[in-house]
Amino acid sequence: MRICRFKHEGNITLGFYDESGIVSLSTAARGFAESSGERFEFLESTNLLDYLPPDGPACAKAKKLADWAAGNLPDSARLPLDKIELLVPIPRPNKLLLLAGNYAKHIEEGGGIAAERAETFPYVFMKPPSTTLTDPGKPVCIPDVSPDCIDWELELGVIMGRKAKGVSEADALRYVAGYTVVNDISNREFHPNPNRKQRNNDSFFDWLHGKWHDSFCPCGPCVTSADAIPDPQTLELKLRLNGELKQDGSTAQQIVPVAGIIEFISSFATLEPGDIISTGTPHGVGATTKTYLKPGDRIEASIGSIGTLVSPIAT
Repeated sequence: MRICRFKHEGNITLGFYDESGIVSLSTAARGFAESSGERFEFLESTNLLDYLPPDGPACAKAKKLADWAAGNLPDSARLPLDKIELLVPIPRPNKLLLLAGNYAKHIEEGGGIAAERAETFPYVFMKPPSTTLTDPGKPVCIPDVSPDCIDWELELGVIMGRKAKGVSEADALRYVAGYTVVNDISNREFHPNPNRKQRNNDSFFDWLHGKWHDSFCPCGPCVTSADAIPDPQTLELKLRLNGELKQDGSTAQQIVPVAGIIEFISSFATLEPGDIISTGTPHGVGATTKTYLKPGDRIEASIGSIGTLVSPIAT
């Protein structure tokens, strides 16, 4: 089941996502009732977690309705994608966590040496969700303060569906609600105060603050429910810039898999429903060839079984 948040005629609602269009939950429920005579009542909610595993109160109904709608609704029941406004699936997660260096080839293309999993641990950092999360189709804005080295990073996003503290890797996927697409936009050469006195940690904070610019975390276009992706280590990752393939990888290449990431973070911090974990990027980022984003560019970030997150670039 792929489900999304969207705006249509001024109203925010939920729908089943497909590349051919969106079927709102209310439209699907009416069609089901007319066809079967069985009334389908839903929560009055625009919170996707209510319709997703493992604990969404309307999850079972949503899955039943999605399965029915996929084979029974006419094309006229679908809203074309160009007639609606897709929204970030989880607009205000308590935590927006991201991984650095979770694919060996990405580490190597940046000049580093990748370590085996047993010899390392996940590097986890955060972005401010209220100002970095950006709706599908909305522009990533090149920052005036440092405009020249803005890069892309296609990543699998994990949405937590259940409170998790101290969970084991073996049990970790039972706490996941679903998966989405994240683009961890990065400023590779952010150096505040060029006249500064150099300190030991300057390079780290230059890197970190280069992640935090407004609009630097597009997310969407939908969430695929966790039950539809039993193994998140089998997903193809492809990113195109202006139609040209730049990133081509698989989540199978992750150094630490999704379940291991959840185990690690939950060992010292409580993960909460709605938290988003972005799990790192494969090789093919722009910094390798000094190809950086500029106004007028268009990014298409795709993950198999989920969809394509489109982001135009603007000033």
